[in-house]
Amino acid sequence: MERVEFCTSCGIGLVDEGATVFKCPNCGRAYIGRCVRCREQSIPYVCPECGFVGP
Repeated sequence: MERVEFCTSCGIGLVDEGATVFKCPNCGRAYIGRCVRCREQSIPYVCPECGFVGP
């Protein structure tokens, strides 16, 4: 898995328990990082490869 260190939505470091990293559900090429706050509040993220917007 590619190393992702920051939340794709807000840019905060992914250091807290509950943060996650996953491949883009649309293109599968880019990795998306999500911090706990953005996950819980369903803050949108944008895939840097294909522009997919997810919750």
